[in-house]
Formats: sequence, C-alpha cells, structure tokens
Amino acid sequence: MTPDDSHTLVRQLISGDPTAAGQILAQADTSTEPLVLTAAALIRPGIPSYLDRATASATTTRDRQLVALAAAHLAGSHELVSALAREHLLDHPDSLLAAWIAAGATRPAVPPAGTAPAPTTKES
Repeated sequence: MTPDDSHTLVRQLISGDPTAAGQILAQADTSTEPLVLTAAALIRPGIPSYLDRATASATTTRDRQLVALAAAHLAGSHELVSALAREHLLDHPDSLLAAWIAAGATRPAVPPAGTAPAPTTKES
C-alpha cells in the first residue's frame, strides 16, 4: 500500500465508508506505516499492539505527534488532545486524521471478523 492509498483509506474511514475500517484493520496486520497503525488503534482500541507498533514506526515529528494525539484520545485525556491537536494542526493543517481525533473520532462500527456489514435501510 502506498502512502497515497493509506491517506485515501483514512479519508474514507473519516467520511463513514462502511468498508474502510475493515480494510485498515486488514492492512494493519502487516503494515509499518504509522498512519495505518494509528487509524487501526482508533478503530480497535482494545488491541494495544496497533498503537505500540505505530509508536515504534513513527520516525518523523509529524508521525510521532499523530501517535501521541491518538494515545491521548484513547486515554480520554481531552485537554491534552486539544493541546496536541492544535500544535499538530498548526504545523500540518492537512492532517485529516488529527482533525478527526480532535473532533472526537467517533469509532465506526466494525463487524466481527468474517462477517459482512449489516445492510442499511433507506427511509422513504
């Protein structure tokens, strides 16, 4: 997966694409890309290895800040999230994952492994 593919997948996750979360989790099993691993940690916060691996693979200031922001979010430290997000977004205003985390990062529903997402119904 290229970095452009990862950014596209994260944009799809943030916009509510029902398949994006599953695709990110599938990529996270073998990825060393901090963006993918950080997104996976937000999707499945009960699996600490995603955030641990994101931390280990974050070599740039941008990546380290994003991982720290996600860790603060997952720890429920709202004031720290706010401060870290402001700092990160000042330097990297194009960081959609950071903006999503700052906005509360509502976790997408992820079906259990091996199951398809529930169909949605449209109201008339």
